[in-house]
Amino acid sequence: MLRTLDPELRRALAERVRYCHEMGVYDFYRRESAAPDQNSSSASQPELREDMAARKSAIAQTITQDNPVAIAPHSEQGITDPAAALKLIREDLGDCTRCKLHQGRKQIVFGVGNPRAELMFVGEGPGADEDAQGEPFVGRAGQLLNNMIKAMGLRREDIYIANIVKCRPPGNRTPEPDECDTCSPFLMRQIAAIKPKVVVALGATAAKNLLAMNSSLGDLRGRWYDFKPAGSDSSWPGARLAVTYHPAYLLRDPRQKGEAWKDLQMVMKYLGIEPPRKSAD
Repeated sequence: MLRTLDPELRRALAERVRYCHEMGVYDFYRRESAAPDQNSSSASQPELREDMAARKSAIAQTITQDNPVAIAPHSEQGITDPAAALKLIREDLGDCTRCKLHQGRKQIVFGVGNPRAELMFVGEGPGADEDAQGEPFVGRAGQLLNNMIKAMGLRREDIYIANIVKCRPPGNRTPEPDECDTCSPFLMRQIAAIKPKVVVALGATAAKNLLAMNSSLGDLRGRWYDFKPAGSDSSWPGARLAVTYHPAYLLRDPRQKGEAWKDLQMVMKYLGIEPPRKSAD
């Protein structure tokens, strides 16, 4: 009978798999375990959680004995200039054919903005306009995102914008889990290179993939999460992550714009940003 893992253990396992994906490891093999002693009982959930916590703390430092895979460092490691690091990541991505999304794309949509941005927005994936222009958030949803950024007192060129997947899903469908797992390691490397103070996940797909949590958007909004991709520079403390609605959803349901503004105000308060004053006119 299949046993349901408790949420804490599921999250620990998901983080471990995500780390391996970031390092370029996608194939996993099950190792046959020895037959249990008749007098011994299976490990309890607390013991499993304790074991996984110990493994999690060691993952960023070394490779555990039960996963003896040699991992080569990324090309951008040791590069202090984020623009140069992003260029190397883009070169590593190349003319990507790692998942089936490449079959229908026109262009890879890597990311755009300030390599030293304090604020980074992460969406789901490119749409038709983005696929045509090779830049994220340039269609109707992008125009709304620009207005949201302007309302915060910022300019688009002040921030960095990217997506979970870098190729347009057919018909703008939601990216499938294997597509996200294949593409998101490059996003994690971008975040690690930029070292933003705040990452804002736009929509459920971005939030669930960044946080490795399968909760509803409503449950994920309105709070801060500590976020640091595995393998990041140890001198960087990591980012704070907030979750809000995707601009495309706000176009379909403008009633939620007020809620999205609350999320952005939380971000502004943390970054010490004052919204522009409205003119008397």
